Amino acid sequence: MNPLQEKIRSKTAKIGIIGFGYVGLPLAVEFAKAGFKVTGIDINPERVDQINKGESYLNDLTEENAKTLVNNKKLEATSDYGVLSRLDVILICVPTPLTKMREPDISPISESCQQIAKYLKGGRLVILESTTYPGTTTEAVLPILQSSGLIVGQDFFLAFSPERIDPGRKDFTIKNTPKIVGGVTSNCTILARTLYEQIVDRVIPVSSPKVAEMAKLLENIYRVVNIALVNELAILSDRMGIDIWEVIDAASTKPFGFTPFFPGPGLGGHCIPIDPFYLAWKARKFGLNTKFIELAGEINTNMPYYVVSKITKALNSRKKSLNSSEILILGIAYKPDIKDIRGAPALKIIELLQNEGATVKYNDPYVPQLKVNGEVLDSISLKNPVLKDVDCAVIVTNHSSYDYEWIAKNAKLIIDTRNALKKVNEGSAKIVKI
Repeated sequence: MNPLQEKIRSKTAKIGIIGFGYVGLPLAVEFAKAGFKVTGIDINPERVDQINKGESYLNDLTEENAKTLVNNKKLEATSDYGVLSRLDVILICVPTPLTKMREPDISPISESCQQIAKYLKGGRLVILESTTYPGTTTEAVLPILQSSGLIVGQDFFLAFSPERIDPGRKDFTIKNTPKIVGGVTSNCTILARTLYEQIVDRVIPVSSPKVAEMAKLLENIYRVVNIALVNELAILSDRMGIDIWEVIDAASTKPFGFTPFFPGPGLGGHCIPIDPFYLAWKARKFGLNTKFIELAGEINTNMPYYVVSKITKALNSRKKSLNSSEILILGIAYKPDIKDIRGAPALKIIELLQNEGATVKYNDPYVPQLKVNGEVLDSISLKNPVLKDVDCAVIVTNHSSYDYEWIAKNAKLIIDTRNALKKVNEGSAKIVKI
């Protein structure tokens, strides 16, 4: 048995995670709970300070659990990459954004690997978890790590294992969500599988990092394409005077061959809006334009514009102009009951409304403050005078804490982008759905 495999099974292997955000921190917590000593490496000094004080900045980690893990010396954080020299396993969980030209920006991955290469020693396992295009692990990560003079599969081990974390979700967690692993060599796969088996119920090995990388993209592109389809049908149904939500409910009664997807104001989060463009970029290097995927991305990207057009039309029907109207946005986070605003469509909607001369206010119990168009906005309290005074309320994120019956009763006009008022009958004439 490989010495590192023995250390992993005995939970004496020291684990480091580069990037302590929405992927890295929950992963670190699971390993720490399992008995490993975990060190988070993050360039954000505020995050480092909060973790070392036993404080949490994510919904998925309670302060009680944070303090317990820190006090038991199972969890720590630092901004010093020098700590890599004493770690056995290193996981890379850094962001992978797009450039303004919608091309992959893997510089956070490359910079992390350059730091790892400085301190890489024999017998170490490195795993990339950041979502990226097929080939990143072998074409971008591997050459940097082998610049250390060590040989993959012999001196050190390298694999890709895509993250599958869905912030705020309770039914599927890291433990009961199957984990895919693809190593550069068979020994790499074996070690990566052994590592994740310590915290995950089911680990699925695949033949290569490229397969694992493509699997992650397929998962998300599947959602992107189907959401785009239903978004386009929502726009068509609106013009035809058909309620798309009723259509979806009806189609969902078919017990086979149909999976319901729902329209909305646009896509948010880190993966769903970005992943299709990673694959589209890579495809062009093979002389193929992925028209289907790129079209889906364009449809979803345009949904905030459609929402603003619905607001404009609804105000016009009441002889009001969008310019100088007061608009209240309900919900900023990209999905219900979390504080994550990465790529949230509400941000684009606010920007568009402000550009048209509207005065925009917002309420979100999870997002106390945000910055849009260079302006800092604070979440306002939902009291009768506020809701009654604004010209239009727009439900962008359907948080479960909202009293939708009360909102329907007190607002003058409501644009419902999430079908949140499905069960509310009062004031239906003033409710406009997308």
